[in-house]
Amino acid sequence: MIFTILVQFIFSYLATVTFAIITNVPKKALNACGLTGAFGWMFFYGLKELGSGTVMATIAGAFVVAVASHFFAKYKHMPITIFNVPGIVPLVPGSLAFQAVRNFVLGQYTEAIGFSVQVAMVAGAIAAGLMLSEVFNHSIRRFREHKEEF
Repeated sequence: MIFTILVQFIFSYLATVTFAIITNVPKKALNACGLTGAFGWMFFYGLKELGSGTVMATIAGAFVVAVASHFFAKYKHMPITIFNVPGIVPLVPGSLAFQAVRNFVLGQYTEAIGFSVQVAMVAGAIAAGLMLSEVFNHSIRRFREHKEEF
């Protein structure tokens, strides 16, 4: 069990850092990018292991990625997208998209549509998780501003 968790963390970290290198993220942000992706993936993985659905786990994982990205952006004084974009990579449903395209090519349209719907739902969940985090961060900022007025 602990070995599996460690392997999940290491490979999600490596996948995120690799994508960050490919997209020319500054070297001083690579570790933070890797941690962002690993935190999001571990949250997703943990919820999936506890029996949560893929969509809910993806929303939660994307939310964690966005919160971690916001933290690292402030800590490193860099734009949030430097951490958001690579951090979301472990959550992207690549194998589902591959299965959808494969089934379309093989003429198995019913299965292909099923996989395509799953891909759309997971992609929507990623967007929803990122959006929820922005709403959360905006609400906190507004609360602090109103608190300082009094």
